[in-house]
Amino acid sequence: MSLAHVRERGALDAVTLAVLKGRLEQIADEMDATLYRSAFNPIIAEARDACHGIYHAETGATLVQGTKGLPIFVGAMSFAVQAVIKRVQAGAGLDPGDTFIFNDPYEGGTHLNDFRLVRPLFRQGKLFCWLASVGHWLDIGGNVPGNYNPRATESHQEGVRFPPVKLIRAGVMQQDILDILAANSRVPQSNWGDLNGQLNALDLGQRRLSALLDESGESTVESAFVALADRAAALMQAEVEALPDGDYAFEDYLDNDGVVDEKLVIALDMKVRGGSMLLDFSRSSDACLGPINISRATTVAACYVALKHAFPDVPANAGVLRPIEFVIPDSSLLGVGPPRPVAGYTETILRLIGVIFGALGKAVPERATAAPFGTINALSLSGQRKDGTRWVMFSFFGGGLGGNPESDGLHHANNPISTATIPPAEILEAAYPVMFTQWALRPDSGGAGLHRGGVGAIYEIEALSPGTTEVALLGERGRFAPFGVSGGQPAALNTFAWQSADGWNTPPMASKIVGVKIEAGQRVRLEAPGGGGWGDPMQRPREAVARDIRLGFVSAERAAQDYGYRA
Repeated sequence: MSLAHVRERGALDAVTLAVLKGRLEQIADEMDATLYRSAFNPIIAEARDACHGIYHAETGATLVQGTKGLPIFVGAMSFAVQAVIKRVQAGAGLDPGDTFIFNDPYEGGTHLNDFRLVRPLFRQGKLFCWLASVGHWLDIGGNVPGNYNPRATESHQEGVRFPPVKLIRAGVMQQDILDILAANSRVPQSNWGDLNGQLNALDLGQRRLSALLDESGESTVESAFVALADRAAALMQAEVEALPDGDYAFEDYLDNDGVVDEKLVIALDMKVRGGSMLLDFSRSSDACLGPINISRATTVAACYVALKHAFPDVPANAGVLRPIEFVIPDSSLLGVGPPRPVAGYTETILRLIGVIFGALGKAVPERATAAPFGTINALSLSGQRKDGTRWVMFSFFGGGLGGNPESDGLHHANNPISTATIPPAEILEAAYPVMFTQWALRPDSGGAGLHRGGVGAIYEIEALSPGTTEVALLGERGRFAPFGVSGGQPAALNTFAWQSADGWNTPPMASKIVGVKIEAGQRVRLEAPGGGGWGDPMQRPREAVARDIRLGFVSAERAAQDYGYRA
């Protein structure tokens, strides 16, 4: 519906718009909460690696997102809905009661673990909008349990890829689709629980939105959709207009792709002209052999996340990107298609978000923020329980955030792609045969500065499974530390090690390894980076350095080296 059409019928007053905005966001929030409470998999139930929203009937554009969902999904899900719209237009047909399911990372972004369910909402026989759910399933086949295969050279080695297909046809569940899903997972019961949680979330969203439409009318809610998108676009344009016109470049690096031990470049040339912004990634590395490529949809979604962090007052809908243009070459690792591997997409989008922050920091130096730890450290352990059943533990981990113009960085926090929580040790120990022998802050891991970077963390995990436990890690920042700004120093590097009969071992490619096997009683150890420092360390007040030493954030030796401090 056009804005002109809305104006012809009369614009919504501010109070009505605010009420409808709150009601619509509450619907998405309730969908999120329904899945979090019912999922079997701790990555959804505890870490909240999921998202729900409402999307435009014809374009798939994001109309409303919840406030609790994973930010990267907020930007990617509109591409997923567009993929379903294309499938319908190609002859799949559409009826009330249909629900599509798929995990295609090239149509909707991210990677194979993220299963998307998309459902139409009809009113008086006409398609009104789409409801969608996405959640990270624990395992979907592939060479490595948990699907983070750091040695993959094609998507077939990462798991099973599902195009958009109808899981439910006119209200009837398709058992053959369920059978295929179950047959292609090491932990089908976990996936079954997550699937039902997502279906229940869609059911609830359908009921809540139908009730709102009965109460307010379709035309009023449609008017709210248009007004909210226009408001987001106007606010984003105003934020861009406030930036100095100019050309700003920034680049950062990935350790390697897991296959070829060479660094990869994520480079941005940002052009600001009035109320428009061009994000040009042409200088970034070409598509690589290993699994840290991403699709164009994922790149756009990551840019959306970065801009929302930089300008938090802008509403979360498709209007945010109207003033933004993109240059993403199909040949680069930021715009790949099948069958390029993409399991480690999280590492690449973290670097991508970082270069946007870096370029914005050059445009407005007084708002520059040092780099966060910049890796999720996707760690998977798997094996067999005493009764012979398979288990797969996947988790991600925290680290330090960068210092900023106002304060030190946060300790042991989450990356800027996520509102997810780091799964608690107690939950992981209860679900899997492992024991955390250490979960602690990592001294000297934050970059020195007037405002110090937050410190990272140390995680040490002992295998309790009676047989061999397989281990794989897909991480980053093992060779290129989180950067400091305005004179601040870089943070510590990421490190990983595991025990074997001949002692402790480290990955040849620094941050990625697969095929590690440990026995009961042996351990793996992950030391996550901190954040970069902000400002000249020599200007940090002596009392602040003394407090850092007293609390164990900085050692006396590093305090003398980095801050010139001696008690």
